[in-house]
Amino acid sequence: MHGSRAIERSGRRVIAYDARGHGASGPAASPEQYTYRELVADAVAVLDAAGAERAALVGQSMGAATAVGLALVHPERVSALVVITPAHLGAPSADLGKWDALADALERGGPDGFLEAMGPLSVPERWAGTVRTVIRQRLERHAHPAAVADALRGVPRSAAFDGLDALAGVRAPTLVVASRDEVDPDHPIAVAREYAARIPDVRMTVEDQGESPLAWRGGRLSEAIVELLEEVGA
Repeated sequence: MHGSRAIERSGRRVIAYDARGHGASGPAASPEQYTYRELVADAVAVLDAAGAERAALVGQSMGAATAVGLALVHPERVSALVVITPAHLGAPSADLGKWDALADALERGGPDGFLEAMGPLSVPERWAGTVRTVIRQRLERHAHPAAVADALRGVPRSAAFDGLDALAGVRAPTLVVASRDEVDPDHPIAVAREYAARIPDVRMTVEDQGESPLAWRGGRLSEAIVELLEEVGA
């Protein structure tokens, strides 16, 4: 978890993987195969391959929506759920043009083109350099950038679950990790609060005002995850 091994030190097995077309994972067979339905199926396949009948699921952003989708479709596989900086509203994106433009820019100009297409960042100046560096580093580690562009077009056109009210069906004890909008406006704290208001067995945490997002701080984030797992016996 961002370099922290606190979860492993707590005696738990950690299984991490890259979503299809991201990081070191191979691309999908076709551009149409980047939807939350496939992402959930991939996560189940990872659990099966690892011999894990049940697991605590941890996901951030797109991964958070994937984890929720799995928890709703296969509740018997999920012992706990950690939803980090959620942004998905249970419906296709209302701004598909933005995602298409970012995908086109990544294909044409690589990380530099992607950052240029993003335009000025709406974050405090003291965080802008860090955010751009993190975005560049993440883009540069993808082995198949064309697949990432396909995912940028495809995933926003799908839904991991049917509207926010579907969150009431989550049965696993859940931790929602929010970020404040000043530093992470693409993952609004209002969305995290909507998740926390609907999931029955839920806790929510967010960094103190003026601090860097909890989602960026591997050690503290891992500690929060371990605290949840110990609380619920997962």
